[in-house]
Amino acid sequence: MKTMKTTFVLVLLLTLISISGYSQLQNQKFAYVDTEYILKNIPEYNDAQEEMNALSQKWEKEVKAIYDKVEEMYKAYQAEAVLLPQDLKKKREDDILKKEKEAKDLQIKYFGSEGELFKKRNELVQPIQEKIYNAMQEIAETKNYSFIFDKAAGATMLYANPRLDISDEVLDQVGTVMQTVRKEDRK
Repeated sequence: MKTMKTTFVLVLLLTLISISGYSQLQNQKFAYVDTEYILKNIPEYNDAQEEMNALSQKWEKEVKAIYDKVEEMYKAYQAEAVLLPQDLKKKREDDILKKEKEAKDLQIKYFGSEGELFKKRNELVQPIQEKIYNAMQEIAETKNYSFIFDKAAGATMLYANPRLDISDEVLDQVGTVMQTVRKEDRK
């Protein structure tokens, strides 16, 4: 009898907690954005992407030119290695290794985790991302949203009601003139 009362009280308590949690959840307002769509419609972002792509291609050519030189030096060394005295072989090998290290160092300088491309991306893109974040925050506070999800961030959204998509509002808040694409057209 005592275990039956305990079980009943426990079930009643869990039910009350579930009802309370559900009612709190129903009072929450949700929305989502598509940051990929937002970024595509911000001209400054597209300009930044083009500038970073141009720099990246320029730096890739520089690094490739040095690696090509290394390959050229190595082929020349292989062709002459049998005729070279040991001390000259060692000097050529050292020169090749030095040139290869130069290429790797340049590659890290440009493309490393804290390289020039990373710094340029922060310089150009971070202010745009901050504008978007501030716009979302202002909309969330104005419209009393508890949560704003990002559809493009890899979060799994099995269904998203288009009425809850505030991407266009964020673009308007950022101050960007909308291009011809509207959210009705991007389904």
